[in-house]
Amino acid sequence: MENFSLILAIVVVTALAFDFTNGFHDTANAMATTISTGALKPKVAVAMSAVLNLVGAFLSVEVANTISKGLVDETGIRPEVIFAALVGAILWNLLTWLVGLPSSSSHALMGGLIGATIASAGVGAVHGDVLVTKVLIPAIAAPLVAGIAALLATRLTYSLGKKADGNASKKGYRAGQIASAGLVSLAHGTNDAQKTMGIITLALVAGGTLAPDSDPPMWVILSAGVAIALGTYLGGWRIIRTMGKGLTDLQPQQGFAAQTSAATVILASSHLGFSLSTTHSVSGAVMGAGLGRKGGVVRWSTATRMFVAWGLTLPAAALVGALAEYVTGFGAWGTALVAVFLVTSSAAIWKVSRREVVDHTNVNETDEPAGVVTTAIAAVTPPPAGTATEDLSATIPAPASEAAPSQATV
Repeated sequence: MENFSLILAIVVVTALAFDFTNGFHDTANAMATTISTGALKPKVAVAMSAVLNLVGAFLSVEVANTISKGLVDETGIRPEVIFAALVGAILWNLLTWLVGLPSSSSHALMGGLIGATIASAGVGAVHGDVLVTKVLIPAIAAPLVAGIAALLATRLTYSLGKKADGNASKKGYRAGQIASAGLVSLAHGTNDAQKTMGIITLALVAGGTLAPDSDPPMWVILSAGVAIALGTYLGGWRIIRTMGKGLTDLQPQQGFAAQTSAATVILASSHLGFSLSTTHSVSGAVMGAGLGRKGGVVRWSTATRMFVAWGLTLPAAALVGALAEYVTGFGAWGTALVAVFLVTSSAAIWKVSRREVVDHTNVNETDEPAGVVTTAIAAVTPPPAGTATEDLSATIPAPASEAAPSQATV
């Protein structure tokens, strides 16, 4: 019994550690566009997002129930299986954060859980119908729906704002962007914090502490909300830079359209119990908003790397989760070995990240090249009047024959 109590405590602590990484990994979903357009200062933005993530954690338990009751068979699942699943999810989160790629913490968690469950109880322990209908289909549909909605919303905002005063219009859209960013943060709490609630509840059921089909206890809801809020306040600045500046250059109108579209998709999915990736939704909305403005473009080199990360998330986390479950099967020393591996790997990733620090002081800087296709599109479809066209200008040296050594801009 003592050994069981210890492993269950380890699982709960590891689950909250995952929730913490989920917070700083996904801060970009709510606040990247708000920070990149200057609507809020970086530290203010992450503080606001943290508070709303905490509030959102108390609004629903539908997604938590999808994970704790629907994705895998509760019977035969040991706490060690859930610990192994969390190892896969945490390491994938940290690796993608290190390279600044917005990937799905949700899919990392579910991939780790699927891999560890298959290694422990076989393929039959995974409910394939739930995986397809509530995980895989939303993973494909969410960025498409959010992207199309953001594209249309962006075009509508520019169309309605043609005759509006430029400065007054920008101020209005920035205020709207702050409100919509708050809505995304709230939605993130209702969706992502619940995933940790679900995994802890599953561990408690597996350990016999809770009866099968139980809802998350209040202490689980509170601890998961606090963990994701603290992670959010830390700020995943590397991913914020990619989401806010690496994918496309956004104006306040586009930021407002992207955030509103993403929040609508996320809240709807939470209500239906779909374990949706907020990263997929917001990334799709940002790209849609980028394409919705005349002259706006998407940096497809960055987008391609992001798509590759999305495709690898489930299988990579599943593989690590399965290997970790295999090692924990050797007993207490195997579980201890996996724990040491997790801590050592996490520390190594953090040390590598210190070679090039990204924080609130340089989060809006980017060295991502525009690329030939992006430059060509920008040249033939200039942005509408009143937007910042200087970003699309090119500076070339004046001919040597001219008397003035100055530069000409075209």
